[in-house]
Amino acid sequence: MRAAYTDETVTVYQAYPPEIGEHAARHGQFPPSWSRTRMTWIKPSFRWMMYRCGWGTKAGQEVVLALEITRAGFESALAQACLSHYDPKVHADREAWSARLRETTVRVQWDPERDLDLKALPYRSLQLGLAGRATRDYADHWLRGVRDVTPLAHEVHRLVRDGDRASAAALLPAEAPYPRLAQAVARELRLS
Repeated sequence: MRAAYTDETVTVYQAYPPEIGEHAARHGQFPPSWSRTRMTWIKPSFRWMMYRCGWGTKAGQEVVLALEITRAGFESALAQACLSHYDPKVHADREAWSARLRETTVRVQWDPERDLDLKALPYRSLQLGLAGRATRDYADHWLRGVRDVTPLAHEVHRLVRDGDRASAAALLPAEAPYPRLAQAVARELRLS
């Protein structure tokens, strides 16, 4: 797992329509219209977020946010997470996986990381799905800062289109391997 992080925070990305994203960037918190009752997916990979939101051009995903959340909150979510799919290397059987999925409010999904052309790479990137209490904790307790990185997304995309891959790569947020998590958590989430 790779991410931009400090001793206290980790950066995750989300994309929203302007009425939510602009408010969050301006006020450092989500607006009252942001649902604390539905699952929200956070992504520590900038390039995977660009793949998901089409460099901030997809309808309803025009504002790309970099959200600084506490590492304590992020790691507590990982510690209670369950894979979003059954994996025989982790779960005794499908029934055990289903039971685990029902008891947690955090899901982990691994999707192919993306290159500058948004093509799949041969390794995976984390998506963390938060529901119920985890969504409320994310919005109300873990959030430490919100930045609108839409201009960055557009500039990197422009440079890629213009063939200036070196300049585009130089603008990408620095994402490093995330520090080792507890062995039980790493095993449950298939972290390598």
